[in-house]
Amino acid sequence: MTIFEIILIAVGLAMDAAAVSLAAAAAGFAKDFRARFRLSFHFGLFQFLMPVLGWFMGVGVVSRFKTFDHFAAFLLLSFVGVRMIMQGMNKLPEKQKKNPSKGMTLVMLSVATSIDALAVGLSFAVLDVNIWYPSIIIGVITAGMSILAMKAGNRLGVLFGKRMEIFGGIILIIIGIRLILSHVLL
Repeated sequence: MTIFEIILIAVGLAMDAAAVSLAAAAAGFAKDFRARFRLSFHFGLFQFLMPVLGWFMGVGVVSRFKTFDHFAAFLLLSFVGVRMIMQGMNKLPEKQKKNPSKGMTLVMLSVATSIDALAVGLSFAVLDVNIWYPSIIIGVITAGMSILAMKAGNRLGVLFGKRMEIFGGIILIIIGIRLILSHVLL
């Protein structure tokens, strides 16, 4: 497998994390360095770990997981997306807002955006590709794309305010629906 092919795979896998990063920043949750670091670090780390995990799991276990992985990602993304929409519409009190760059919300988003990488890891095992080099590239590219997306999202948030929180929630739900449709249509 060439470096160009690995980079293309990494960019494709990083798209969901970049979209979530953009939505989180536009909603005002990634204004400071620590929040941006947490998001980009966790997205990059999970995108690095999931192909490794998929590679080690092998064909037998992943074939069972593959029947419901897209539903799990859809549910996680939709849960966070609905909460963001509700926050944008001021339906939740201020103290209940969930910051996507902290706690379980961050973990759920990290898992949801990296489930596809698990299948890529399995593919690498089938193709007899050494997993470490591609996984490092996937993680680094995901972290970098997340940082760039947050920069763009912060600018959108300043321009459009609370409406971007609603838009960000809709983006997360659309990503979840896309995951479901991609598995149903294949």
